[in-house]
Amino acid sequence: MMDDSSQGTQALSTRAAGMVGGLQVRYQSLLDKSTPHTGARWGLTGIFFLAFLCRIIFAQGWFIICYALGIYLLNLFLAFLTPKIDPEMAEEIEEAEAANESGPGLLPVKNDDEFRPFIRRLPEFKFWLNATKAVLLSFVCSFFEFLNIPVYWPILLFYWFFLFAITMRRQIEHMIKYRYLPFTNFGKRRYNRRN
Repeated sequence: MMDDSSQGTQALSTRAAGMVGGLQVRYQSLLDKSTPHTGARWGLTGIFFLAFLCRIIFAQGWFIICYALGIYLLNLFLAFLTPKIDPEMAEEIEEAEAANESGPGLLPVKNDDEFRPFIRRLPEFKFWLNATKAVLLSFVCSFFEFLNIPVYWPILLFYWFFLFAITMRRQIEHMIKYRYLPFTNFGKRRYNRRN
């Protein structure tokens, strides 16, 4: 026979689990509804980011949080620009399979006329979701005084721009070498319907 305190604890934990489950369903439903509204999603993230920057500028602190956010957003952006399957690795796998001739090879990658869709390592929706979570977390962190570590912010800013320039140069060289464009609107062939 169970005593009343253990039954009460079990009922409370069951109720709490039900509430958490309900919140998770609402959260997922909101994310699902926001999926087709790309511009509105990114606009809202931009507003959150501007609010965070205003907080940093007017408070004159939490520069290390801002720097960490910048590095994380740069990392997300690079994953967004990178193909899911690296062309260097695909060529090595294709050569190894051609030498072994034991298994099926990859689809041909040398023909310029074939259709090869660009599949990102980090899809746009996950990029947006992670960026929004990071901006909101950074905004919350800017209200805790123990995270206001004194740093000389011009050095951090210079170093962030230096990292951005180096990594983007390397990414652009990779794009040129393997002839892929991560954006569908620029530089890709457009085919017209002909009767």
